[in-house]
Amino acid sequence: MRRKGFKSHLPTQLCPVCGLPFQWRKKWARNWDAVKYCSQRCKRQAEGRLA
Repeated sequence: MRRKGFKSHLPTQLCPVCGLPFQWRKKWARNWDAVKYCSQRCKRQAEGRLA
């Protein structure tokens, strides 16, 4: 079985809510530029701040 490469080369972004870096995921491949939050929890917290 062939070994896959390390994930350290994947792009990262900073979550504006918690400030933690998060890495690219395959499910975000189509809209990586539009992804702002690292999780649904951070997304809900951000929406709560706006209201």
